[in-house]
Amino acid sequence: MRGRIIRGIAGFYYVQTGNQIYECKAKGIFRKDKKKPLPGDYVEIDILDEAALTANISVILPRTNELIRPAVANVDQALVIMAAASPAPNLNLLDRFLVTMEQQKVECCICFNKQDLVDEEWKDKLRESYRNTGYRVLFTSARQGEGLEELCQILTGKTTTVAGPSGVGKSSLINRLQTGISMETGEISTKIERGKHTTRHSELIYVSEDTYIVDTPGFSSIELYRMEKEELQDYFPEFADWEPECRFTGCAHVKERDCGVKTALERGEISRSRYENYCQLYEELKNKRKY
Repeated sequence: MRGRIIRGIAGFYYVQTGNQIYECKAKGIFRKDKKKPLPGDYVEIDILDEAALTANISVILPRTNELIRPAVANVDQALVIMAAASPAPNLNLLDRFLVTMEQQKVECCICFNKQDLVDEEWKDKLRESYRNTGYRVLFTSARQGEGLEELCQILTGKTTTVAGPSGVGKSSLINRLQTGISMETGEISTKIERGKHTTRHSELIYVSEDTYIVDTPGFSSIELYRMEKEELQDYFPEFADWEPECRFTGCAHVKERDCGVKTALERGEISRSRYENYCQLYEELKNKRKY
């Protein structure tokens, strides 16, 4: 029988097949091959006890992609949620997440929740910070139910990993998106004990046909992973148009003269907050300890 892993915890994997959720263990061959099942994996299972809904995972089907952080497979895009206010958006943390998604070649959208707490001037400032980056920016209010139609359009027909720091209203948005779902979510919630605790593990949540969101644990910091300082500029997409104007081959866009990226910055073509975050991340990578 074929299904999809919606959650893995303490060596158990919860596999959804239609409206049923099977509690599964992975066969030892995966450990031998050093391949661990991940939420989002499509798998084949062998039923052990139909009444108890237990099974073994026998095959992990080929993945379209595999993310390191968060640890999920077969995602189409990422949605990073920040609060527009309360707490104030941490754009450095947001840019770190965007870099990690660029590194893993995953398309990303930015959602600023709690838009009911800010005025249009502040929203325009946030939009301006990500102009020319290629990222779609939207504003929502889980409390007021605002922006949900646009958000649903972005999510429809895709598996989206949703991430953000604690306190930004991620869970409230997810609960809003689940309103009115006809699937037996109560049964699923009981099986995997969803909703009893703060999210500690990545978990697929059914929204509608062919539409899933991957709820991931909140984060307060992100360390760039397996990256050299010379690679960082490749993960700031708005730099690409201006790099040909740099005088020096291999320009780092930090202290060099006649730098096309810095010229674009002064023209207002590149966000100053984005550039400052780039410089901070570049210095971190430059000074990181070598093991």
